[in-house]
Amino acid sequence: MFKKIFFLLQVMLISLMAFSQDFPAKSTTLVTDYTNTLSAGEKQQLESKLVAFNDSTSTQIAVVLIKSVGDYDISQYGALLIREWGIGQKGKNNGVLILAAINDRKVTIQTGYGVEGSVTDALTQQIIQKDIKPNFKAGNYFAGLDQATDDIIKATKGEFKAEPKAQRRGKGGGGSPAIIIVIIIVVLILIFKGRGGGGGGQIIGGRGGASPFWWFLAGNMLGGGGRSSGSDWGGFSGGGGGGGFGGFGGGSSGGGGSSGSW
Repeated sequence: MFKKIFFLLQVMLISLMAFSQDFPAKSTTLVTDYTNTLSAGEKQQLESKLVAFNDSTSTQIAVVLIKSVGDYDISQYGALLIREWGIGQKGKNNGVLILAAINDRKVTIQTGYGVEGSVTDALTQQIIQKDIKPNFKAGNYFAGLDQATDDIIKATKGEFKAEPKAQRRGKGGGGSPAIIIVIIIVVLILIFKGRGGGGGGQIIGGRGGASPFWWFLAGNMLGGGGRSSGSDWGGFSGGGGGGGFGGFGGGSSGGGGSSGSW
Protein backbone atom coordinates (compact mmCIF):
# COMPACT_ATOMS: atom_id res chain seq x y z
CA MET A 1 0.00 0.00 0.00
CA PHE A 2 2.71 2.48 0.98
CA LYS A 3 4.65 1.63 -2.19
CA LYS A 4 1.61 2.57 -4.30
CA ILE A 5 1.11 5.82 -2.41
CA PHE A 6 4.81 6.69 -2.76
CA PHE A 7 4.63 5.94 -6.48
CA LEU A 8 1.63 8.26 -6.97
CA LEU A 9 3.34 11.04 -5.02
CA GLN A 10 6.46 10.68 -7.19
CA VAL A 11 4.44 10.97 -10.37
CA MET A 12 2.52 13.95 -8.99
CA LEU A 13 5.74 15.76 -8.03
CA ILE A 14 7.26 15.35 -11.46
CA SER A 15 3.98 16.41 -13.08
CA LEU A 16 3.96 19.61 -11.05
CA MET A 17 7.54 20.26 -12.22
CA ALA A 18 6.06 20.36 -15.76
CA PHE A 19 5.74 17.33 -17.96
CA SER A 20 5.85 18.36 -21.61
CA GLN A 21 6.53 15.22 -23.62
CA ASP A 22 3.51 13.49 -25.14
CA PHE A 23 2.99 9.82 -25.74
CA PRO A 24 2.93 8.02 -29.09
CA ALA A 25 -0.43 7.12 -30.58
CA LYS A 26 -1.68 3.71 -29.49
CA SER A 27 0.13 0.97 -31.36
CA THR A 28 -1.75 -1.68 -33.34
CA THR A 29 0.88 -4.33 -32.56
CA LEU A 30 2.33 -5.88 -29.41
CA VAL A 31 5.88 -5.22 -30.62
CA THR A 32 6.52 -1.57 -31.47
CA ASP A 33 9.98 -0.38 -32.50
CA TYR A 34 10.37 3.36 -33.10
CA THR A 35 14.14 3.00 -33.46
CA ASN A 36 14.57 0.36 -36.18
CA THR A 37 16.69 -1.64 -33.74
CA LEU A 38 14.95 -4.91 -34.57
CA SER A 39 14.77 -6.41 -38.04
CA ALA A 40 11.39 -7.09 -39.64
CA GLY A 41 11.87 -10.80 -39.04
CA GLU A 42 12.74 -10.31 -35.38
CA LYS A 43 9.70 -8.11 -34.81
CA GLN A 44 7.44 -10.64 -36.48
CA GLN A 45 8.88 -13.51 -34.46
CA LEU A 46 8.28 -11.68 -31.19
CA GLU A 47 4.87 -10.49 -32.35
CA SER A 48 3.70 -13.98 -33.27
CA LYS A 49 4.74 -15.37 -29.88
CA LEU A 50 3.06 -12.58 -27.92
CA VAL A 51 -0.12 -12.67 -30.01
CA ALA A 52 -0.41 -16.43 -29.42
CA PHE A 53 0.04 -15.87 -25.68
CA ASN A 54 -2.55 -13.09 -25.70
CA ASP A 55 -5.02 -15.27 -27.59
CA SER A 56 -4.63 -18.19 -25.19
CA THR A 57 -4.55 -16.28 -21.87
CA SER A 58 -5.80 -12.70 -22.54
CA THR A 59 -2.59 -11.47 -20.84
CA GLN A 60 -0.93 -8.84 -23.03
CA ILE A 61 2.85 -8.43 -23.07
CA ALA A 62 3.87 -5.34 -25.04
CA VAL A 63 7.44 -4.57 -26.16
CA VAL A 64 8.18 -0.94 -27.01
CA LEU A 65 11.52 0.50 -28.17
CA ILE A 66 11.92 4.27 -28.26
CA LYS A 67 14.91 6.58 -28.57
CA SER A 68 14.51 8.48 -25.30
CA VAL A 69 12.05 9.23 -22.53
CA GLY A 70 13.34 12.80 -22.28
CA ASP A 71 12.89 14.27 -18.82
CA TYR A 72 10.72 11.40 -17.60
CA ASP A 73 11.89 8.71 -15.23
CA ILE A 74 11.59 5.58 -17.37
CA SER A 75 9.53 3.65 -14.81
CA GLN A 76 7.01 6.48 -14.55
CA TYR A 77 6.87 6.85 -18.33
CA GLY A 78 6.26 3.11 -18.63
CA ALA A 79 3.46 3.12 -16.05
CA LEU A 80 1.80 6.04 -17.81
CA LEU A 81 2.20 4.39 -21.21
CA ILE A 82 0.41 1.25 -20.01
CA ARG A 83 -2.54 3.46 -19.12
CA GLU A 84 -2.36 5.60 -22.26
CA TRP A 85 -2.44 2.53 -24.50
CA GLY A 86 -4.62 0.38 -22.23
CA ILE A 87 -2.22 -2.59 -22.19
CA GLY A 88 -4.01 -5.58 -20.70
CA GLN A 89 -7.72 -6.26 -20.35
CA LYS A 90 -10.09 -3.79 -18.74
CA GLY A 91 -11.10 -5.05 -15.31
CA LYS A 92 -8.28 -7.63 -15.31
CA ASN A 93 -5.37 -5.18 -15.70
CA ASN A 94 -3.25 -8.10 -16.86
CA GLY A 95 -0.78 -6.20 -19.03
CA VAL A 96 3.02 -6.22 -18.94
CA LEU A 97 5.17 -3.63 -20.69
CA ILE A 98 8.85 -3.97 -21.56
CA LEU A 99 9.99 -0.46 -22.48
CA ALA A 100 13.55 0.26 -23.63
CA ALA A 101 14.92 3.74 -24.34
CA ILE A 102 17.83 2.90 -26.63
CA ASN A 103 19.68 6.24 -26.54
CA ASP A 104 19.21 6.50 -22.77
CA ARG A 105 20.35 2.89 -22.30
CA LYS A 106 17.50 2.39 -19.85
CA VAL A 107 14.84 -0.28 -19.60
CA THR A 108 11.79 -0.92 -17.45
CA ILE A 109 9.30 -3.73 -17.00
CA GLN A 110 5.95 -2.43 -15.78
CA THR A 111 3.02 -4.60 -14.70
CA GLY A 112 -0.71 -4.26 -14.29
CA TYR A 113 -2.38 -5.07 -10.99
CA GLY A 114 -3.67 -8.36 -12.32
CA VAL A 115 -0.23 -9.92 -12.87
CA GLU A 116 1.68 -8.46 -9.94
CA GLY A 117 1.17 -11.66 -7.97
CA SER A 118 3.10 -13.76 -10.49
CA VAL A 119 5.32 -11.17 -12.18
CA THR A 120 6.67 -9.63 -8.99
CA ASP A 121 9.02 -6.68 -8.63
CA ALA A 122 11.81 -9.03 -7.61
CA LEU A 123 11.26 -11.21 -10.64
CA THR A 124 11.17 -8.28 -13.09
CA GLN A 125 14.50 -7.08 -11.69
CA GLN A 126 15.92 -10.57 -12.08
CA ILE A 127 14.78 -10.66 -15.71
CA ILE A 128 16.38 -7.28 -16.38
CA GLN A 129 19.67 -8.32 -14.81
CA LYS A 130 19.90 -11.82 -16.31
CA ASP A 131 18.08 -11.59 -19.65
CA ILE A 132 18.06 -8.00 -20.82
CA LYS A 133 21.16 -6.28 -19.45
CA PRO A 134 23.88 -8.69 -20.67
CA ASN A 135 22.27 -9.11 -24.10
CA PHE A 136 21.67 -5.40 -24.60
CA LYS A 137 25.24 -4.59 -23.57
CA ALA A 138 26.42 -6.99 -26.28
CA GLY A 139 24.06 -5.44 -28.83
CA ASN A 140 21.82 -8.54 -28.87
CA TYR A 141 18.53 -6.70 -28.43
CA PHE A 142 16.34 -9.39 -29.92
CA ALA A 143 17.89 -12.11 -27.75
CA GLY A 144 17.32 -10.04 -24.61
CA LEU A 145 13.70 -9.34 -25.45
CA ASP A 146 13.05 -12.91 -26.56
CA GLN A 147 14.42 -14.36 -23.31
CA ALA A 148 12.67 -11.73 -21.18
CA THR A 149 9.27 -12.38 -22.76
CA ASP A 150 9.79 -16.15 -22.41
CA ASP A 151 10.45 -15.75 -18.68
CA ILE A 152 7.45 -13.45 -18.20
CA ILE A 153 5.24 -16.02 -19.93
CA LYS A 154 6.65 -18.76 -17.70
CA ALA A 155 6.07 -16.61 -14.61
CA THR A 156 2.39 -16.15 -15.39
CA LYS A 157 2.11 -19.94 -15.66
CA GLY A 158 3.91 -20.49 -12.37
CA GLU A 159 6.94 -22.10 -14.04
CA PHE A 160 9.48 -19.38 -13.20
CA LYS A 161 9.96 -17.68 -9.85
CA ALA A 162 12.43 -15.17 -8.48
CA GLU A 163 15.42 -16.62 -6.66
CA PRO A 164 14.95 -16.77 -2.86
CA LYS A 165 17.59 -14.14 -2.19
CA ALA A 166 15.75 -11.71 -4.45
CA GLN A 167 12.39 -12.09 -2.73
CA ARG A 168 11.05 -9.08 -0.92
CA ARG A 169 10.10 -9.21 2.74
CA GLY A 170 6.49 -9.99 3.46
CA LYS A 171 4.25 -6.98 3.50
CA GLY A 172 3.05 -5.67 6.80
CA GLY A 173 -0.42 -4.38 7.54
CA GLY A 174 -2.20 -2.27 4.95
CA GLY A 175 -1.75 1.48 4.85
CA SER A 176 -4.04 3.71 6.84
CA PRO A 177 -7.15 4.91 4.96
CA ALA A 178 -6.49 8.34 6.48
CA ILE A 179 -3.31 8.66 4.43
CA ILE A 180 -5.20 7.97 1.22
CA ILE A 181 -7.88 10.50 2.16
CA VAL A 182 -5.23 13.16 2.79
CA ILE A 183 -3.64 12.48 -0.59
CA ILE A 184 -7.00 12.77 -2.37
CA ILE A 185 -7.71 16.06 -0.58
CA VAL A 186 -4.31 17.46 -1.63
CA VAL A 187 -4.92 16.45 -5.23
CA LEU A 188 -8.37 18.08 -5.24
CA ILE A 189 -6.93 21.29 -3.80
CA LEU A 190 -4.31 21.37 -6.55
CA ILE A 191 -6.96 20.78 -9.20
CA PHE A 192 -9.21 23.59 -7.96
CA LYS A 193 -6.26 25.96 -7.62
CA GLY A 194 -5.42 25.26 -11.23
CA ARG A 195 -8.87 26.45 -12.33
CA GLY A 196 -8.11 30.05 -11.59
CA GLY A 197 -6.89 32.19 -14.49
CA GLY A 198 -8.98 30.69 -17.28
CA GLY A 199 -7.12 27.43 -17.46
CA GLY A 200 -10.30 25.39 -17.62
CA GLY A 201 -9.05 23.15 -14.82
CA GLN A 202 -5.87 22.25 -16.69
CA ILE A 203 -2.91 22.23 -14.33
CA ILE A 204 -0.08 20.95 -16.51
CA GLY A 205 0.44 21.27 -20.25
CA GLY A 206 -0.94 23.62 -22.88
CA ARG A 207 -2.25 21.34 -25.64
CA GLY A 208 -5.77 20.86 -24.35
CA GLY A 209 -6.93 18.26 -21.85
CA ALA A 210 -5.34 17.25 -18.59
CA SER A 211 -1.74 16.16 -18.27
CA PRO A 212 -0.96 12.41 -18.38
CA PHE A 213 -0.63 12.35 -14.61
CA TRP A 214 -4.18 13.46 -13.94
CA TRP A 215 -5.54 10.88 -16.37
CA PHE A 216 -3.39 8.24 -14.69
CA LEU A 217 -4.38 9.19 -11.14
CA ALA A 218 -8.06 9.61 -11.92
CA GLY A 219 -8.06 6.31 -13.77
CA ASN A 220 -6.51 4.45 -10.85
CA MET A 221 -9.13 5.92 -8.54
CA LEU A 222 -12.15 5.69 -10.85
CA GLY A 223 -11.19 3.19 -13.54
CA GLY A 224 -11.50 5.58 -16.51
CA GLY A 225 -9.67 5.51 -19.85
CA GLY A 226 -6.62 7.42 -21.03
CA ARG A 227 -5.66 9.38 -24.14
CA SER A 228 -2.77 9.43 -26.54
CA SER A 229 -1.15 11.98 -28.83
CA GLY A 230 1.81 12.36 -31.14
CA SER A 231 5.30 13.51 -30.20
CA ASP A 232 8.99 13.06 -30.98
CA TRP A 233 9.89 9.72 -29.40
CA GLY A 234 11.68 8.04 -32.24
CA GLY A 235 10.55 9.12 -35.66
CA PHE A 236 9.91 5.66 -37.13
CA SER A 237 6.75 3.68 -37.67
CA GLY A 238 6.33 0.90 -35.14
CA GLY A 239 5.73 -2.81 -35.21
CA GLY A 240 5.64 -5.46 -37.85
CA GLY A 241 2.51 -6.95 -39.37
CA GLY A 242 -0.63 -7.12 -37.24
CA GLY A 243 -0.27 -10.89 -36.83
CA GLY A 244 -3.89 -11.24 -35.67
CA PHE A 245 -3.56 -8.85 -32.71
CA GLY A 246 -6.99 -7.49 -31.86
CA GLY A 247 -5.84 -4.37 -30.01
CA PHE A 248 -5.19 -3.38 -26.42
CA GLY A 249 -8.05 -3.94 -24.02
CA GLY A 250 -8.08 -0.95 -21.65
CA GLY A 251 -5.81 -2.20 -18.87
CA SER A 252 -3.96 -0.06 -16.34
CA SER A 253 -0.89 -0.06 -14.09
CA GLY A 254 -0.27 0.67 -10.45
CA GLY A 255 3.50 1.10 -10.61
CA GLY A 256 4.58 -2.53 -10.16
CA GLY A 257 7.79 -3.65 -11.83
CA SER A 258 11.37 -2.45 -11.91
CA SER A 259 13.92 -0.63 -14.04
CA GLY A 260 17.60 -0.74 -14.91
CA SER A 261 20.27 0.35 -17.37
CA TRP A 262 22.91 -1.31 -19.49
